[in-house]
Amino acid sequence: METTNHTAVSEFLLLGLTDDPALQPLVFSLFLSMYLVTILGNLLIILAVSSDSHLHTPMYFFLSNLSFNDICMGTTTIPKVLVNIQTQDQSISYTGCFSQTCFVLIFGSLENFLLAAMAYDRFVAICHPLRYTVIMNPCLCVLLCLLCLLLSIVHGLLHTLMLLRLSFCTALEIPHFFCELSQVIKLACSDTLINNLLVYLVSIIFFGVPLSGIIFSYIQIVSSILRIPSVGARYKAFSTCGSHLSVVSLFYGTGFGVYMSSAVTESSMKTAVASIMYMVVPQMLNPFIYSLRNREMKGALRHLISGRPSLGLCHGF
Repeated sequence: METTNHTAVSEFLLLGLTDDPALQPLVFSLFLSMYLVTILGNLLIILAVSSDSHLHTPMYFFLSNLSFNDICMGTTTIPKVLVNIQTQDQSISYTGCFSQTCFVLIFGSLENFLLAAMAYDRFVAICHPLRYTVIMNPCLCVLLCLLCLLLSIVHGLLHTLMLLRLSFCTALEIPHFFCELSQVIKLACSDTLINNLLVYLVSIIFFGVPLSGIIFSYIQIVSSILRIPSVGARYKAFSTCGSHLSVVSLFYGTGFGVYMSSAVTESSMKTAVASIMYMVVPQMLNPFIYSLRNREMKGALRHLISGRPSLGLCHGF
């Protein structure tokens, strides 16, 4: 079958959540509010970590990278939604659609890998506390982040380059608010078997392996905590993992919800709404989870907002 991409394709149409004009202002306000909260919340986390020497540790180094990734994730999709609603134009260029698909995959994968790196950090801190500063040295932390970024770029480019081999005909309407990979593949009028197989295979490797690492880390963490004789010490040890565990549950829980929603319903509206829970909500809530459940972060944010310098010793970063 001919797999050369049709050059006549110049744009796709993003149908969004609704085509009801009466609901457009509500949808616009909803996305704008979530975007502003995401940007402000994650920016505060980054500024708090960088300005407070108490937080110059591996855990907060990974957290600041996660916050920056969340900002990028939201910026990849939401501004285009706002522009389309404001201009009443649902189109997105062919290049723009594929670029958006690529960046969504990159930042989604990076979120996944960073959560795995943070789980490893908690594993070393609790299971090997005496060697923590030796193992989680600044060089290793930077290398882990670079490795996460490299793998994420490979993931995004792999799927995007495979999209370029597909032919697209006349039905170019995407029942979504962004160019989601599976929805774009469905629009192709050429053979998509390789693309679909690649989606499942790569998902097992790029998402299944980090998730397995997170599960293994927490099995070891729980095992170590249960061996601590003091109840107070157990609570203190587990409290250092509470925020990360909440973020992991939110990220993978919403992702599983999107998968189940697309599997059990044919409604594109329900699938799009479910995708908001995966693409937008976790990135918006992550700063609240880490600030509300973390005494050090709350103190750093108070110092940052009040303009008072925070005193303390640097812990390796």
